[in-house]
Amino acid sequence: MAPALEIHDMTVAYHRRPVLWDIDLQVPECKLVGIIGPNGAGKTTLIKAALGLAPLASGKVEIYGKPYVQQRHLVGYVPQRESVDWDFPVSVHDVVLMGTYGRLGWIRRPGRAERETAERCLDQVGMLPFAKRQIRQLSGGQQQRVFLARALAEQAQIYFLDEPFAGVDAATESAIVELLQTLRSDGRTVFVVHHDLETVREYFDYVILLNMRLVACGPVETTFTPESLQKTYGGRLTILDAAAEAMRQGDPGP
Repeated sequence: MAPALEIHDMTVAYHRRPVLWDIDLQVPECKLVGIIGPNGAGKTTLIKAALGLAPLASGKVEIYGKPYVQQRHLVGYVPQRESVDWDFPVSVHDVVLMGTYGRLGWIRRPGRAERETAERCLDQVGMLPFAKRQIRQLSGGQQQRVFLARALAEQAQIYFLDEPFAGVDAATESAIVELLQTLRSDGRTVFVVHHDLETVREYFDYVILLNMRLVACGPVETTFTPESLQKTYGGRLTILDAAAEAMRQGDPGP
């Protein structure tokens, strides 16, 4: 069985400025993968490059041993909330229904089966009572749940989520984590851009540590180590540790 995601010699540059250098990694299927690194490390770019949304200066990306263009039906994507136009006049149900379009092709229109899929996915994320609401009327956490439901409606094998916990409350974060763990148990592979180092061991079983170059990739137990984190964050890791300790002690810090 080919790896769920395999990247060879990938370099990505924006306006001739490299953002990712010489990335080589393999991730087996049925993993819940945290993509970890400081701001500007290229985490979002890694996802976009895997999805063909960012041009490669060199290298290749394969999904189950084939280029993404041949495997896009296997992939679901949840972008950052900030990149979405939440003022677009569309209902919650219609947003999720869009997740079924990829399997319908250009000619068929969504029917009863697709509408039932959308409702089932909304129910999975606890948003079915909001199905007729306009998407702009929801809170940030509710919007995130809806876009996760849309990804579920794609019935993918691999999911890429870009900062799904940003701006959500604790209950929403817990619900999302539980759903992602269920997806993994069902044989899916899930990639999550994540910032909270304290929850990495609790949430994930595999990590990609990134800072423009690949620092490490592997199981949490052997990869998410103080040595690897120091290489990933450098001096900033001390600041992060101090801030986390201050929060544990109830001191908001400077």
